[in-house]
Amino acid sequence: MPFELQPTYLLLEDGRRFDGTGLGAVGVALGEVVFNTAMTGYQEVLTDPSYTGQLVTMTYPLIGNYGVNDEDRESDVPAVAGFIVREAARTPSSWRSTGSLQEYLVDHGVVGIQGIDTRALTLHIRERGAMRGAIAPAEVAEAHTLERILAHPRMEGSDLACGVSTDRRYEIPARGEERFHVVAYDFGVKAHSPRLLAERGCRVTVVPASTPLTEIREMAPDGIFISNGPGDPAAVAEAIRDIRDLAEAGVPIFGICLGHQLISRAFGAETYKLPFGHHGANHPVRSLDGNRVEITSQNHGFAVRGGETPEAGIPGAPDLRVTHLNLYDGTVEGVEHRELPVFSVQYHPESAPGPHDSRYLFDHFLALMEGRTERSQSA
Repeated sequence: MPFELQPTYLLLEDGRRFDGTGLGAVGVALGEVVFNTAMTGYQEVLTDPSYTGQLVTMTYPLIGNYGVNDEDRESDVPAVAGFIVREAARTPSSWRSTGSLQEYLVDHGVVGIQGIDTRALTLHIRERGAMRGAIAPAEVAEAHTLERILAHPRMEGSDLACGVSTDRRYEIPARGEERFHVVAYDFGVKAHSPRLLAERGCRVTVVPASTPLTEIREMAPDGIFISNGPGDPAAVAEAIRDIRDLAEAGVPIFGICLGHQLISRAFGAETYKLPFGHHGANHPVRSLDGNRVEITSQNHGFAVRGGETPEAGIPGAPDLRVTHLNLYDGTVEGVEHRELPVFSVQYHPESAPGPHDSRYLFDHFLALMEGRTERSQSA
C-alpha cells in the first residue's frame, strides 16, 4: 500500500509545531506526547495498553523495517493515541512479516506522522516536560487544533486503567504440570506477563480491574499479579484498598509498572508525575539486594516518591523497603514489604520489547507461592 503523503503537522500545547507527512490513518489524534528510546519492538510499543492516551515518538530514526506480524503484539489492537516517527520504512523485509507498518496503522485507524525532526522533538520534551499535543492534517487550522489540545484532559488524575481492562474473566492454562493458580488483575496487562507465568507452571486467571474482592477470595489463588497499565495510580482508589486486604491475608503479590505504584500506595506511599517519564528498552536499574545492574524495559509517567536515601525507605510507608533504583535519575524502581510476601518493580520484567535481565522476578514470585504452600502444609 502506498504511503499517504498528505501534509500533516504535530502541534504541542506550548505552540511548538513540527511539519511532516501523514502516516497511517487520516484524521486528528490527541494525547500526551512522549518518546520511546527502543531501537526495535515498535509493534509491542503500539499494542502496549500502558500507552493509552499518548502520542508515542520513536527516537530511533527508521521504524517499520521488519513489518508487523501476529506474534509480537501485546494486545489485540494498538493502544496508542497516535504514532510519530522520523522515517517509516516503505518496504518491510523479514520472513516473519505479514504486513507493513503503514497497513497496520491504517487497518486499526491509528493516526501518525513521519518526516519530522524527532530528535528536536525529544529534546524539547526533555527540556519542557511531556505535554499534550495533536497530530492533524495541514488543512486543519492550527488555532482550532490548539483549542482542542488545551481542552484535552491531562494525564494527572485520569483513571485510564479501568477503561482498557478486560470486560470478562479468562484463563490461560499452565504449560505442563500445574503448580500454582495465579489471579492477574488486568489494568492493561501485556500478553507476555501471563505467558511467562504459564511457562512456569501457573494457571493464570485474568480478571477485570473492577472485580470485587469477594470474587478474588472465592477463587482461592496461590498468588496475585498486579499488571501494568496507563494513567494516574492515585485515581484507582478501590484497587488500592483491595491490594492491602489481600496482602494482609498473606497472599503473595507481585506488581509491575502501575501495579508497583498501586502496591506502594496501598501501604502509604505517594506517587507523582515524572517530567517526561521513562519509556524505552535500555534503562539501567541497580538491584540493591544483588548489587548488580539490570538493563530494563520501561513505560511509565508516574513514580513512587522515595526518601533522601534508599536506607531512609519510602516516606509514609515504613513497611516497605527499597530494592531497586533507577540509575538515570535515582527514582524508586522496586519495593518489597518487610514482613508480607509482597514485592513490585516499576519496570517491565516481561521484556516485550527489551532485554531479559529481569525475568528472574517471575521465579521469585513462584518461590513466594511455594513458601506459602509449604507453610500451609506444615501447619
